[in-house]
Amino acid sequence: MTFRRGRTGRDPGLQPERTRLAWRRTTLSGAVVAVLGVRTALHGGASELGITLCALCCGLWLGFLTAAHHRIRALSATTPPPPLAPRRATTAALYAVATATCAAVLVLRAARPA
Repeated sequence: MTFRRGRTGRDPGLQPERTRLAWRRTTLSGAVVAVLGVRTALHGGASELGITLCALCCGLWLGFLTAAHHRIRALSATTPPPPLAPRRATTAALYAVATATCAAVLVLRAARPA
């Protein structure tokens, strides 16, 4: 199937809306990770390391939330939406990976026998 550009250009249809919803679902998933991180850190008594990891996890989630919010606003502001800049994509991916790593450390720390 070949795409031909007409006089009106590309018709994105509902693609920008689906992308906005995907960004929102991802930020919601990050919120769940942050909340579970807090729960894990405080389970069985709070330690200095647990509180530090918990704060780091929440801070990383806030960074991802900021990056996602910028993308959601860009998708809502213009038609057609601008492409995602490689720098912003890398930033969002690094926030997501760092949050997941921090959450994994919290879970492994909590699963460790005393």
